[in-house]
Amino acid sequence: MQGTTTRRGVLVAAGVAGAVGAGAAVSARGRGAAPPAYAARPRTDRPPRWRPPADRTNVVVVSIDDLGWNELGCYGHPFNRTPEIDRLAAEGLRFTRAYAAAPTCSPTRAALMTGRYPGRVGVTDYLRPEPAASDRHLDAGHSTVPRVLARRGYTSGLVGKWHLSETYSGPYRDRPGGPWAHGFDEVRASEELYIAGGDYTHPYFFLPTLAARESVDGRPEYLTDRLALEAEDFIAAHRDEPFFLHVSNYAVHIDHEAPADVVARYAALPGADEAPNRPVVAAMLDRIDAQVGRIRRALEENGLTRRTLVLVTSDNGSDDRAVNAPLRDGKGSLHEGGIRVPLVAWGPGLVRAGRTTDHPTSTIDVLPTAADLAGARDVPGRLDDARWDGVSLVPVLSGRGRQRSRAATFWVYPHHFVPDTRPQAAVLAGDHKLVMMLRDRSVALYDLAADEAETTDLAARRPRVAARLTRLLEDHLAELDLLPDPPGRPDRRRPVAPGDDGPRGTAWELVADPGDLASGDTVSLGLASGPGERLLLTYDHDRRGVRWDLVVGGRPVTVGMEPLGQIDGTVGLDRRPARLGLVGRGSEVAAYVDERGAGWEFLARLDVAGVLDLRDDAVRRRLRWATDGAVEVGGLTARDR
Repeated sequence: MQGTTTRRGVLVAAGVAGAVGAGAAVSARGRGAAPPAYAARPRTDRPPRWRPPADRTNVVVVSIDDLGWNELGCYGHPFNRTPEIDRLAAEGLRFTRAYAAAPTCSPTRAALMTGRYPGRVGVTDYLRPEPAASDRHLDAGHSTVPRVLARRGYTSGLVGKWHLSETYSGPYRDRPGGPWAHGFDEVRASEELYIAGGDYTHPYFFLPTLAARESVDGRPEYLTDRLALEAEDFIAAHRDEPFFLHVSNYAVHIDHEAPADVVARYAALPGADEAPNRPVVAAMLDRIDAQVGRIRRALEENGLTRRTLVLVTSDNGSDDRAVNAPLRDGKGSLHEGGIRVPLVAWGPGLVRAGRTTDHPTSTIDVLPTAADLAGARDVPGRLDDARWDGVSLVPVLSGRGRQRSRAATFWVYPHHFVPDTRPQAAVLAGDHKLVMMLRDRSVALYDLAADEAETTDLAARRPRVAARLTRLLEDHLAELDLLPDPPGRPDRRRPVAPGDDGPRGTAWELVADPGDLASGDTVSLGLASGPGERLLLTYDHDRRGVRWDLVVGGRPVTVGMEPLGQIDGTVGLDRRPARLGLVGRGSEVAAYVDERGAGWEFLARLDVAGVLDLRDDAVRRRLRWATDGAVEVGGLTARDR
């Protein structure tokens, strides 16, 4: 993507310098004096802050990307060596039922920032590269950790990964949904370009303006070590004022890479070639562990340990399901392997030492906890209509006072994810967890106290529990209103033909009765203004599956598309009555199927705001109802909702 033209403009590398910038020291590669490692947020855009006494509790959150539930030594991993994190666990509190707010990166990060479920803030999946069809970001209208704590005199810093915007062109400060827009005072080493598979050795392709600051034994700078250095500098610079610091690692996200000597050390250990041991990942965790140790020592050297809370956690489960065992599945799934994560809390002045707790907690609890420690009240943004979904963990951390728990915790992931996870939702209440497949609303019930691996569906044996949790989850889904309703009554639709005027409003539906189909047949329906601009849903009868066909400016848009191939073989239109439906709402289009007249099932949704914004009247006026494929579509009906 670097240096390429996109729909949002041209990335000029110089325009990014000074926002996430490069190191203040002399480059390890001899490039001379480098620009500052960060830029302070200008103070002219917010009122002067009241500064509280210096004993206000600092909060440091260390996020590890794609870390499995049991990959740390203190969680029982027999191969990985994490003595620094293990020390924090021994001197602090280790959670055994901590959850990420989502099974992928961006929505969990949105929850950490806002204290709210991802579905409330409009970020439900990992955000795509800039050329993708969508145009998502965490809207700056939400209250976030930096904004809430700023009212109590806190300085907020981000070191590392953000991934809450799909805009990667133009000046970094001006990008919608970026960390500056959410009140961070300092931003260091945060991605300027899409991180894709990752890059861990300088020069980093997604940080083209970041000059190296240190090297070890002549080897190039390693990114995890660089984040440690930036965290040390931030702590030293703000030791005399309360602060919030998010050290957001890019590791251990793919592509896996670590210093060769560290990898060699783990590759030489007994069992290195036995699953689930992974020497390269162990080496990456080795450097993260060293980073945590450097942060702890920086707090000690600056006299801050007794007024600082440190949290070490992950944004979702590992994509290597073997390392999540015995938990079921992994990243992208709402089974335990996708959302249960490590959480270690350390703070000699706050956290009672040497304990383990099974108190359920979630990423949404970070903001309320930080606000509680700061004595801050919720500061609603223009998009917030309620308090946080999370609760403060201070009573749990300190072991004093009444522990607050939610009656239920929810997850909604209305997306497809490789290799075989499909749109789903889940609710946890006590030890019971219910997982719902959003396609047909089928449910499975598990008792995590007796079966944390989720091997036995108890829905038929405990129908009252299943019914109660299903009602809770259905109410939550209705409250979030993430999915457009399926097509409505047929008597409200009018017959249309290809080329007829398309939708006049931002909410509409289009339904096709394809008739009898044979091998080799395909059926498409949707919107088009000509061969160079179309949005179609295509059903392939041989594959028994569907695909999006999106063409804008004569070019197919395929970047970031969800892997709908995983539902091949499950969509059958070979017995009548069978119907295919599209529902539009705003910039999103949802696909539904009705097989054999049994009722509508949800298949997938697509956000096209970045390339074909259906919220725009001018865009809709040029589009017409369209069909394509090997079969003449009959029974085509449509209506504006």
